This record gives sequence, C-alpha cells and structure tokens, in this order.
Amino acid sequence: MKGLKKLAAVAISGCALLASPVFAGQLSVNGSTTVLPIMQAATEAYTNDNPETTFSVAGTGSGNGIRAVIDGMADIGMSSRWIKDSEVKQAHENGVYIVPFAVASDGIVPVVHPDNPVKELTSEQLRGIYNGSITNWKEVGGEDKRIVSISRDSSSGTYGVWVDTVLKGDRVSPTTQLLPSNGAIVQAVTSNRNAIGYVGIGYLNDKLQPLKLDGVEPSHDTVRDGSWPVARTLWVFTNNWPQGETLKFIQYVLHPEKGQKAVESTGYVPLY
Repeated sequence: MKGLKKLAAVAISGCALLASPVFAGQLSVNGSTTVLPIMQAATEAYTNDNPETTFSVAGTGSGNGIRAVIDGMADIGMSSRWIKDSEVKQAHENGVYIVPFAVASDGIVPVVHPDNPVKELTSEQLRGIYNGSITNWKEVGGEDKRIVSISRDSSSGTYGVWVDTVLKGDRVSPTTQLLPSNGAIVQAVTSNRNAIGYVGIGYLNDKLQPLKLDGVEPSHDTVRDGSWPVARTLWVFTNNWPQGETLKFIQYVLHPEKGQKAVESTGYVPLY
C-alpha cells in the first residue's frame, strides 16, 4: 500500500502531457461522504488562492463517485474503498482508464451514545452485534436494553470495508438500520441511548462515545501505526492522468503544507 501511495504521488508530478481534456476553472467532485469533509476543506482553501476556480462537491457514496467518473459526470471521484473489479470492467468497457490517488488515512470507529456504560468491545462482540447474534447490551457488559444497530447502506465504501473487516463475510442483520451517510449515523446515535453505529474518525465529536476495540483506542496514532483494527486508505479517482486544473488541485491536496493540512484539520490522518 505504501508503494502505491508513493507511485500515485510520483506519477502525478509528470502526468500533465498524458491527460484527457477538462474545462479549466470548473471542477466536479463526487462520491464518498467520508472523504467529503476533506474535499470541502481543501476546495475552500484552494479557491482562496485560486478564486477563478469553482467547484461542485457532492457526497453521494463511494460507488456513486466512481461511477460518476466512469460515466464522465465528474472530474474527481471520492472513495473510502479501493475500486472493485466490476467497476474496473465497466470503466474498460466505457473506454475509461481510472487512476487512483491516496489522499488520507482513516479509521472506522464504532460509536455509541455518551450515556452508554459500554466503553469497549472485542472484535467478536462487534461482529455479533452486526450479524444479529448479540442483541442485548447486557451480553457485552451493558444494561438490559435491546441494541439498536446502525450501519451505512450498501452503496457506501465504509459499509464494504466494515463488512469485510468486522463481519468477515457475515450478512448484516436484517434488523440493522441502514443510513446513507456518516452524518446520518452521527445524528441517529446521538439521539438514541441504545444505538451503536460506525463512522470515519473525522466525524468523531463530543456527542459520540468512541469505543475501544480489542483494547486499542481509536486515534491518529493507532491509525497511522496500523494497530487500530479497522484502518483504511481514502482515495480520489480520475479518468486518465489529470491535467490542467484537475492536476493542479490534486497536487495541492497531496502537498504536505497545503491539502494535507486540510486533511488534518478535518480530523483525518494525513499521509505526508
């Protein structure tokens, strides 16, 4: 993974002559609601220095962001997961060459209401909650209350990583509520004392109680050193090597003193 990150960063510096054309000054960014805060902060900072550039930024889910690039509806697709084989196939059929750029690291963090006495779970307990084999908080050291499990919907990259890493191939319980965004999960968990959800580390706030997992505290340090069990890379994708304003913006996002500062300001883990 580190090698791929370096390859993306090196490749972008010399790709201006290889890219497909874009309309200078107008960029469309679409996709992951996890990556959304990073892109919102980065585009705001970028336009302060480049007022002639305008952005359209929408959080629609990772799958929708990748699809928008494949269909020619977005200059940049945001994704909280790696591109699927089926998406690569669709891109190839459309004559599109998808190019990835790693922009940040993230940890997916299980969260509960601050009044919930449970502060820690094991990976197996968390798996049980989401596959439906554990349904009451007393089974994991909490109160005698039914667990209200909340998840992202299946179009979400976060959902895909969660199912692969936490559920290990199990099906999500049919009683689990599926919501379309990190923000929706934050709202649902903060309004229900018996709820549990999961969000990107950048969405943590004082109205949520993050849970330790297998004794590990979710933090920038544990995401960075790999000890947090549900860590991942956040991506943006383009159609072919970017050029013009798209190239300039992605270089800005990857710059340690520019876009990577925006990554840090939104609570995620910068790469550089």
